[in-house]
Amino acid sequence: MQSNIEENKSDYEHPLRDFWVGFSANKGALIGLAFILFFVFLAVFAPLLSPHSPSELQENALRLPPSFYEGGNASFFFGTDDVGRDLLSRLIYGARISMGVGFLVVFLSASVGTLLGLMAGYFGGKVDWLIMRFVDILMAFPSILLAIVVVSVMGPGLFNAIVAVAIVACPSFIRIVRASAMEERKKQYVMASKTFGASSFRIMFSEILPNCMAPLIVQISLGFSDGILNVAALGFLGLGAQAPTPEWGIMLADARAFISSDPWLVTLPGLCILFVVLGFNLLGDGLRDTLDPRLKK
Repeated sequence: MQSNIEENKSDYEHPLRDFWVGFSANKGALIGLAFILFFVFLAVFAPLLSPHSPSELQENALRLPPSFYEGGNASFFFGTDDVGRDLLSRLIYGARISMGVGFLVVFLSASVGTLLGLMAGYFGGKVDWLIMRFVDILMAFPSILLAIVVVSVMGPGLFNAIVAVAIVACPSFIRIVRASAMEERKKQYVMASKTFGASSFRIMFSEILPNCMAPLIVQISLGFSDGILNVAALGFLGLGAQAPTPEWGIMLADARAFISSDPWLVTLPGLCILFVVLGFNLLGDGLRDTLDPRLKK
């Protein structure tokens, strides 16, 4: 009897064990996590992994094919672009920019969206009405179109593109946190905190927010993929990062003229965007299936 009690107690003391068991059972989530860790590894160790500088021009080495193609050069594994820059080095440094972009977009949008969502869900009334009308206005426009409008007003550039995409991503965080906060504020522990004289700030951030983390974590993982994809789209349109920044969207834009003659110039950065976005989407699906008790078997 005593041994059974100790075993049950040990299970309750390690909630992460239950999470990992459920998460690791999802093969798609593990694949997505592997993709993300790979690109994080590239981003962190880019100076050590890249064989050349991403902006170094190689004389007499314009649009070389990958080394495993006929006419390739072993010094340039993935070949060179139209001005002689090593494509592999630019892809590696592009991972650093894309992962940094995803982090900044999620940080800005999640911070603002969580604050506004908590205020709307907790206070209700006019505060909720004003915030949700602001959300409705933002959601009335297609996301990429709204980002283009914001960047056009602020001016092209990587930081302005990050701010524009973060603004576009805010409504998703606001709606998710608001819905959770409206449900949590009716529970007894919130009523008890009010009875003991706890401030609204303490109730929102110490009592309600921890119980809203499960859907928020899922949205954060999906926000990474949306942020990376939208900033890459702005870079492709010439409104995001500017040349010679080694950003995947710019690399796609620069290679448009060579899509028939040198398809690897378009294929390789496109595959990088595909795999990193796919990784975050698979991770988000796995987190949703693991953290949502309604989806557990």
